[in-house]
Amino acid sequence: MDVARTVTISAPPELAREIDRAAEAEGRSRSELYREAARQYLRRRQRWDRLFAYGKQVAERTGVTEDEVLEAVVEDRRARRRR
Repeated sequence: MDVARTVTISAPPELAREIDRAAEAEGRSRSELYREAARQYLRRRQRWDRLFAYGKQVAERTGVTEDEVLEAVVEDRRARRRR
């Protein structure tokens, strides 16, 4: 059985105040907010890791280089701005 571990973190004063205000507004503890932030960060990072792994697989399969992808993104952005 895992036991909760206490972790000490530091935050700039204004961020700490924002966290406290948000926790109070949501009826949650400061710890709950930090845990939720950590969970969201980890989920987001896992999604990005999977996305990059998929992109690497596609690139290897199709022979597309990173430079070609960057060029296509830049061109697409230019085309969108012209619209």
